[in-house]
Order: sequence, then structure tokens, then C-alpha cells
Amino acid sequence: MSMVYINIFLAFAISFVGLLMYRSHLMSSLLCLEGMMLSLFVMLTITILSNHFTLASMIPIILLVFAACEAALGLSLLVMVSNTYGTDYVQNLNLLQC
Repeated sequence: MSMVYINIFLAFAISFVGLLMYRSHLMSSLLCLEGMMLSLFVMLTITILSNHFTLASMIPIILLVFAACEAALGLSLLVMVSNTYGTDYVQNLNLLQC
């Protein structure tokens, strides 16, 4: 396993640990999810390019589309929650109320 793969895996692991540790703020959780998606994209792209998988070259683009949709939904939820409650603390949200 080369150093590039180790660094990308460490970036994914650090983002995952950040997601577990800083889950009290919605913005921090969204940033950690974006870091995870970025490291997955880079690892997938490097793997496909190094192994010359020409048929699978569209998979990183599909992953980027899903990451963009996830970011748009996350930011819209963040704006809605911050306008409604005035903060982005996840503990203050009553998700069971209508």
C-alpha cells in the first residue's frame, strides 16, 4: 500500500472521528461528511486511474453528484434549522415535534 493511499485513508478516518466527536453542531457534522466524501472521491479516482479501468471511469463523477446533492440538502437543512431555532445545536432540536 503506497503512501498516497495511507494518507487518503487517514483523511477519511480523521473525518469520521471528527463526525463522531463534533456531532453537537450541524455545521461541523456537514463539514466532516464533506471531508469523507472528498477522500472517497480521491481514493476512487486514483484507484481507477492506476488500474486503467476505462469502463468504471464514470463512477467518481456519480459520487461527486451524490456529494453535491448531499451538500445542498445539508445546507438547506442548516439554513432552515438556524432560521427556526436560531442555532445549529443538534441537542436543541426536537425532531419528534411537528
